Amino acid sequence: MNNEYELIYEGKAKKVFSHNDSEKVIIEFKDDATAFNALKKAKFEGKGKLNCLISARIFELLKKNDIPTHFIKLKSENTMIAQKINVIPLEIVLRNTAYGSLCKQTTIKAGTVLLKPLIDIYLKNDELNDPLLTRDRIQLMNILSSQDLDLIIDLTIKINEILKSFFYNIQLQLVDFKLEFGYDFNNNIILGDEISPDNCRLWDLNQKNDTIVSLDKDRFRNDLGGLIEAYSEIYQRIKDFI
Repeated sequence: MNNEYELIYEGKAKKVFSHNDSEKVIIEFKDDATAFNALKKAKFEGKGKLNCLISARIFELLKKNDIPTHFIKLKSENTMIAQKINVIPLEIVLRNTAYGSLCKQTTIKAGTVLLKPLIDIYLKNDELNDPLLTRDRIQLMNILSSQDLDLIIDLTIKINEILKSFFYNIQLQLVDFKLEFGYDFNNNIILGDEISPDNCRLWDLNQKNDTIVSLDKDRFRNDLGGLIEAYSEIYQRIKDFI
């Protein structure tokens, strides 16, 4: 990134830089992969570019469906220009199918299709290992109003309906995904962060048996290999469809 832009924030997978317009930022997607709260780390050449391109396409799809997002446009293959937001320190996880932590914390078997989507909300805090929150705890910590929390939940459900249908059309099962929101300069809640195989569980529906084939970060988490190939497959299907 050019030195004229100031580094505002660096996370596990992205860097956020200043923009000439104070209401905008430049987001650079890194090739780093992390799992288990960054206890497991690796670098995959091309991962940042793929996540950036996939996120851009999905944000465009959501904007066409009247979902407010921070995405403005691509700057390059691994950077995007976005609205500057005040990030709400919550991670919103929507689950369509039971897998991962839900199965470790309950008696629900992995692969169970849920009767209705489950929304879990976590505190975005690495030091506390992103604990699961209740509505009362969110209010107790004064993170946001009950009205704003309802709005985020409504947006998450709408996003799920759009993405679930979209991914199904490209032969992918949307198992679960994580979203982050923030306030723009007009104090409106908008979708931020990214939507990519880093924060979505996507299973390939082009299987003739019940074998689960993950095309997401579980390939890294579970040492399955082929992470870049999986992300490339996702991008190819999205590119060919949109």
